Amino acid sequence: MNREVLAIRHVHFEDLGSLELVLGERGRPVRYLDVGVARIEAPNPVSASLMVVLGGPISATDDALYPTLAPLLAMIEKRIAAGLPTLGICLGAQLIARALGARLYPAAQAELGWTPLTLTDAGRASPLRHLDGEHTSMLHWHGETFELPAGATRLASTPACENQAFAWGKHVLGLQCHPEIRTDRFEPWLIGNASELAGHGIDARALRADTAQHGPALEAAARRMFDEWLDSVEPKA
Repeated sequence: MNREVLAIRHVHFEDLGSLELVLGERGRPVRYLDVGVARIEAPNPVSASLMVVLGGPISATDDALYPTLAPLLAMIEKRIAAGLPTLGICLGAQLIARALGARLYPAAQAELGWTPLTLTDAGRASPLRHLDGEHTSMLHWHGETFELPAGATRLASTPACENQAFAWGKHVLGLQCHPEIRTDRFEPWLIGNASELAGHGIDARALRADTAQHGPALEAAARRMFDEWLDSVEPKA
């Protein structure tokens, strides 16, 4: 079995974060494909044991502006059709929702900062139980959202975003939020998104302080969630 994990990365600081630590503990090599640097069509989407589509600042529907979106969407569609473990975070979750036929649209308001998740009954019965708002807060950073894909199960919401997390079958997980964030690697997020923060009137100092407060608990919870989800889709050897 190919144990390689393929991670599609749009901007360098939005990597696998704390989730990569779990993969390291499992002896799982990670191959990053940096969009705009590597040729998006190069990897076989069904050859890796796990594919993770990470976040980024572009719209999931801006095909005309960003020609990497169409081939990436095709990769996701092939991956899902093959019944292979696939995880999407933020932009990645939006692209998975789009691949499943859901409508994407601008959110009523940008959700940027820390807000706890409210889990559904299905969410509390899933590995996302570790991310319940009773245990940890959650980082959000998006201005678009999506309808729940047909056949998907909603797992979590926030007041600003009904579909924060969903499962489709047993092998697909979409997370609009950012459980992968690492407190000690958060500064590049603030620097790389300085214009967006200013545009929304958000003080980087306040967001930095919130991350220092909530980040460590989220890191621990996210690692437990991801470890349990990996066991459910691909048991340890």
